[in-house]
Amino acid sequence: MADLLYPPVIGAARVWFKALDLRIDLRGTEHLPRRGGAVLASNHISYLDFVFNGLAARPAKRLVRFMAKEAVFRHKVSGPLMRAMKHIPVDRSRGEQAYADAVQALRDGEVVGVFPEATISRSFTLKDFKTGAARMAQEARVPLVPMAVWGTQRLWTKGHKRDFGRNHLPLTLRVGAPIEAPGDESPTGITERLKERMQDLLEAAQRAYPSHADAPGSWWLPAHLGGTAPTPAEARAL
Repeated sequence: MADLLYPPVIGAARVWFKALDLRIDLRGTEHLPRRGGAVLASNHISYLDFVFNGLAARPAKRLVRFMAKEAVFRHKVSGPLMRAMKHIPVDRSRGEQAYADAVQALRDGEVVGVFPEATISRSFTLKDFKTGAARMAQEARVPLVPMAVWGTQRLWTKGHKRDFGRNHLPLTLRVGAPIEAPGDESPTGITERLKERMQDLLEAAQRAYPSHADAPGSWWLPAHLGGTAPTPAEARAL
């Protein structure tokens, strides 16, 4: 039942992308395994990142089961959809259950989507990573697939209004080579390697972003790139 619903939802998202005339530059999809479990780990700068993470898995004909806040599953509209598509609810007061559910999904051969930063980065730079993604990959004996998204914050992010006009926004998405998570390595060490790889992918996505869109002083550009987004320290205070 779940996968009878998921493809039409993806189809609706593609229609929406076309309606907005988004200019999506997606590369590295060959790194998503075509079978078997994997953890897809992405940076987090927008409320819509999961949509574009899922898009990256389509060339491999994979459906991503995302870990999401339990509140989303309580909503009368999104809740039934999320459950039907086998996404994984995260109750932060009982995180061990979500972790166990994710590991089981990985062992069952699913791709599980996670945001190691846990929350949206207001500075649009990488925040500190939690070790959960690494520990899940270790326990399920599956690879970590790093990913970076850029430009999605211009559609909808914390502290800014949604912009769903037909505005031809460019988005760059980059998927990296899988990272192994051996059982004899510390989760902290694996997480550090994951963050380094994702930083490289994020910088690659930023370099590939159309130069005409990088207007100095733009709210969605990080401070270190000449934008007016909060610095990491200011974002922590927010």
